[in-house]
Amino acid sequence: MKKTISLIAVLVVAVIFSNQIQAQEFEGLDKSPMDQVVYPISKRNTDKTVKITYSRPQLKGRSLAKLAPAGKVWRTGANEATEITFYKDVTVGGKQVKAGTYTMYAIPGDNEWTIIISKQLNVWGSYFYKESEDVARVKGKVSKSDKTLEAFSMAFGKDMTLYLGWGDTIVSVPMK
Repeated sequence: MKKTISLIAVLVVAVIFSNQIQAQEFEGLDKSPMDQVVYPISKRNTDKTVKITYSRPQLKGRSLAKLAPAGKVWRTGANEATEITFYKDVTVGGKQVKAGTYTMYAIPGDNEWTIIISKQLNVWGSYFYKESEDVARVKGKVSKSDKTLEAFSMAFGKDMTLYLGWGDTIVSVPMK
């Protein structure tokens, strides 16, 4: 009798659990897909210095000035604020930053962007940005490109300079 009751209980739980799995709804594809860039540049490198995880918004006929307004704190991508992990102590734009995971914001400008490394983590956008959480604020130099990038992109140069590109704007941020 005990075995029969136990078997029935297991079957009931299994049926309930399987119905929950079948009823699960999955979201569609993200319009701003997540991406990652690492330094040193290598797909199989296990001795990373820095890794940046961000989402890649698209211009879709809109202007960079509308999506990342000059003089305002921007999440440096889309969706959740961009996360940057330093696996070693580094220098960003001449300022020391200890190993750890941070959020990276930007304040766009015509000739330079302010890049902000913040202690805040797990934040959506820049809506909850707090200047008191800043670890470093550095300047990134703006240059113009002949090519237009539809999707916001980041890349590292061989010298560990971080490049942020969108539209015809390229921002370079020196790191060591």
